[in-house]
Amino acid sequence: MNRTESTTRQEATAAASQRVLVLDFGSQYAQLIARRVREQHVYCEIVRHDISADRVAELAPRGLILSGGPASVYADRAPRCDARLFQLGIPVLGICYGMQLACEALGGKVEQAPAREYGRARCRVTSHSDLFSGVGDDIDVWMSHGDQVARVSDEFLPLAATASCPIAAVRHRTLDVFGLQFHPEVTHTPLGTTILGNFLHRICGCDGTWKLGDFAAQTIDQLRKRVGQSRVLCGLSGGVDSSVTAALLYQAIGPQLSCILVNNGLLRRDEQESVLAEFTHHFRADLHVVNAEDRFLADLEGVTDPQEKRRRIGHAFIDVFREASRGIPDVRFLAQGTLYPDVIESGAAADGPAATIKLHHNVGGLPDQLGFELIEPLRDLFKDEVRTLGVELGLPTELVWRHPFPGPGLAVRCLGEVTRDRLEALRAADAIVVSEIRTAGLYRKVAQVFAVLLPVRSVGVMGDARTYDQTIVVRSVDSEDFMTADWSRVPYDVLAQISTRIINEVPGVNRVAYDISSKPPATIEWE
Repeated sequence: MNRTESTTRQEATAAASQRVLVLDFGSQYAQLIARRVREQHVYCEIVRHDISADRVAELAPRGLILSGGPASVYADRAPRCDARLFQLGIPVLGICYGMQLACEALGGKVEQAPAREYGRARCRVTSHSDLFSGVGDDIDVWMSHGDQVARVSDEFLPLAATASCPIAAVRHRTLDVFGLQFHPEVTHTPLGTTILGNFLHRICGCDGTWKLGDFAAQTIDQLRKRVGQSRVLCGLSGGVDSSVTAALLYQAIGPQLSCILVNNGLLRRDEQESVLAEFTHHFRADLHVVNAEDRFLADLEGVTDPQEKRRRIGHAFIDVFREASRGIPDVRFLAQGTLYPDVIESGAAADGPAATIKLHHNVGGLPDQLGFELIEPLRDLFKDEVRTLGVELGLPTELVWRHPFPGPGLAVRCLGEVTRDRLEALRAADAIVVSEIRTAGLYRKVAQVFAVLLPVRSVGVMGDARTYDQTIVVRSVDSEDFMTADWSRVPYDVLAQISTRIINEVPGVNRVAYDISSKPPATIEWE
């Protein structure tokens, strides 16, 4: 870990005196486990499944949670943890694969289940001490496994069972090691929060004092000490992540903060004006606006491949940002609104999972190109925590709850070639979509809503004349963490109003469709 990364992690974890570590064995729910722990005001980090016992002892967590995973523990290359973890005296909770791994490591046997169990199941609780304190005899749980613990050593005490899984929960008689075959972190296990709370508070002894308000105060103090008299540069996009980053820095260093808003011609309607109004009203930071629409559109001319769009936009942004920063003296630091999911998925966490799921525009690259030291005050927070922090810092509700917007902007919602005319049509349609969703009172209920312009034309009839025009797709999703998402069940009358307005008000569009794809297998954005 380099000095910059080490310092930024210290900034984000200053308030974490009682932490819990989630060992990630490849579960799709690992981040959800961490979020559920933090919801109980206990700080949590996701780490590699093969983190050494020595490193864990150095971090001194209050508890360890072993996540689920897609592998079978008896497979040759199945991911395993350091067996010494169970002897550290730190409470351990294994979930699904994590339970199987713990039981096997301590003398049990895991086999393929006679019947795979996926979905809701009824679980009979046979012992209500510790883990199941305050839980009834029969509870609904969410199962997702093809293997199960066939038998345990005499050192284990079974705690619960389902019709097809006789050992659905266990605890070790002498060690603070617990296991759950079901997933307490998902909403389909209604009492999962209670069970996790019992582990965190009754077993691990966490007092639930981690608060974002404390995080803000300590982070501001850390930023002030680290920056000293230097200047910090922060790129603004109008999104909540960069806005909260700027707000933290402004409270820490005030006039030593310089912000740059690059108008690349790919912003939503009135985006530049909105950012200027909000930051003029709430901050007195040094704000520079760079109008680079011509540069970006010239670079995108004739380009239709999504990855090539992203590559060209990224290179152009670095060039424009570098040129703009030359006019700002004494800049030593660059601030970015990197979030915890960005760090985990990019494989950039020091103790985090090693696999790189995707490259992220906020993780690496730009600071190295510009020669600045990196500041990432939100590096260990999830999106919902960033929004809560924005409220704590006094940012306007409109800004805090603004829907996510992709780094490459409308270029990845304008499928095919990106031109001024096509962007204007897309902006107009997108503004109508958002306006009608707001009018219907749905903006805070859906996670993200936007318009997509397709590179296809279809025949229509308008004013008794034949048309051959473009198609707009409306995309609206419900999601907690944007790792998975389901399409929103927007009322038909709202969709009808959106369609009518787009066709009547947006020149060159004669057809509107609604995207009913979930993530996975689709992604939220189309490119």
